[in-house]
Amino acid sequence: MRPFEGIRIIDITHVLAGPFAAYQLGLMGADVIKVEHPDDPDQSRDTGSDNDLNHAGMGTGFLTQGSNKRAITLNLKTEQGREILKKLVATADVLVENYRPGAFEALGLGYEDLRKINPKLIYASFSAFGQTGPKRERTAYDHVIQSTSGIMAMTGTPAVNPIKIGAPAIDYATGTMGAYALSAALFQRERTGQGQRIDMAMLDVAMILMASHVTGYMRNGKHPKPNGNRMPHATSMAYPTADGMVMLGASNLRQQKRLWTVLERPDLIKRTNDEREEDFQREHDTLAAVLLTRPAAEWEEWFQARHVPASRVRTMGEALADPQIAARNLLHTHEDAPGIPGKATVPVAAFRFAHDGPRVDRPPPRFSQHTGEVLGELGYTQADIAALKAAKVI
Repeated sequence: MRPFEGIRIIDITHVLAGPFAAYQLGLMGADVIKVEHPDDPDQSRDTGSDNDLNHAGMGTGFLTQGSNKRAITLNLKTEQGREILKKLVATADVLVENYRPGAFEALGLGYEDLRKINPKLIYASFSAFGQTGPKRERTAYDHVIQSTSGIMAMTGTPAVNPIKIGAPAIDYATGTMGAYALSAALFQRERTGQGQRIDMAMLDVAMILMASHVTGYMRNGKHPKPNGNRMPHATSMAYPTADGMVMLGASNLRQQKRLWTVLERPDLIKRTNDEREEDFQREHDTLAAVLLTRPAAEWEEWFQARHVPASRVRTMGEALADPQIAARNLLHTHEDAPGIPGKATVPVAAFRFAHDGPRVDRPPPRFSQHTGEVLGELGYTQADIAALKAAKVI
């Protein structure tokens, strides 16, 4: 039995962060019911690298976090739609939403409203800036938060900056942190019997992703600089090789001693980090010359065989083809999913359990695929469902 089997989650979120949080719990067994507006599908459904899937409402942006969910439609601007949601809430353990702060309260669907129906409800709100503070009503996406938080300002090179991080890392970090918050709240409820209100802000997560830099700045007021591939120590940074780049990771004193030993340069071994900083240029120039003598793949194997951290710089395709990824069961392939011609491979979770861990049980749902099924579970008849559809409630 997986940790969250028997837990029901109402997922009223869109795009990446909120849906990814619900997806992570779905992988652990939760019954996740995704709620979308009948005339306004999740934006991620038409986002991704395959235009045919985008046009079919099954874009790769949606597939990434759509597995293990059931999809229904509800127009929450109608009284009937809100009543259906309240009936769902009475059966649920968690509600997750990521609309503008105050929007659900204005509909009578805020935490205080819904806890009257279900006192044990865990209600999580995801937003750009949080439910409090002067910017609470502002909206943003991952790249806007990268700009707001200072991450862009420290990314790039001295000549080319600021630079956006290539992946929507803040979105997925917010989803992952949100899954942690939901798990903690569920565990707390087991002890106290009480529900919880969770306030997740993308900006907060972005600051946590820079935790050591934040601490450093608050200590001495020095802004982190966009140093590109240059690191504080020459033995722990990227260098060109005969055919590409290799990233060295001889970070601590023990590792740098091993590096200079295997390169037969004991004269460059340092006793302190201060000595390393003082001799940075000589170390850099030595490594730059030596590393040009072999291809990156050869250097990676050579250093790793001698217990010196190193890796050639790979493309995504090369990284995904690495046997290590297959060995970790990080990916799941849907062989024949409705609405998805051919195979679709999606990430699962970034951890493994010895038993009863994360797994994909069902493919990402088509738009409104399970509306009739879920409403039937709530006691609505086929005639009721037809009437709701005619009234544009679903």
